[in-house]
Amino acid sequence: MKYITSVLSVVVTAACSLVATPAHANEYDELTYFTFSAPVELPGVALPAGTYVFRRPDGNNLQMVQVLSQDGRTVYGTFLTVPEFKTKPVDKPTVTFNESTGKAPREIRSWFYEGRSVGREFIYPKGDTSRLARASMPTPKVGS
Repeated sequence: MKYITSVLSVVVTAACSLVATPAHANEYDELTYFTFSAPVELPGVALPAGTYVFRRPDGNNLQMVQVLSQDGRTVYGTFLTVPEFKTKPVDKPTVTFNESTGKAPREIRSWFYEGRSVGREFIYPKGDTSRLARASMPTPKVGS
């Protein structure tokens, strides 16, 4: 009986440790969570305040970045990007913003994965007039 109890205890402990392990960023797809306290923009899409997943949908394709809902069920967009360089690697996952005018949501310029000096800069279309319609929204603050 002690043997069965010991084996059962080891199996239950192993199963619980698999479930309780916190989610870590994945080097392959660079999975990162960002929380914004105010609306933000990406090319062709405005996102309300909230938590979003940034990742590379195909780890071999550096040009594509996908942004999803926190639970990963809704894809808000898959974006073409170009490299953006920093002089030293970032300490934590980082987004940068384009300069903002008025109260329009701030455009996310680029995304840097933790420990990298090369990030992904989003490509915005020239003459995007959709920003004018959202000019009354507050400026975001970002946390990760």
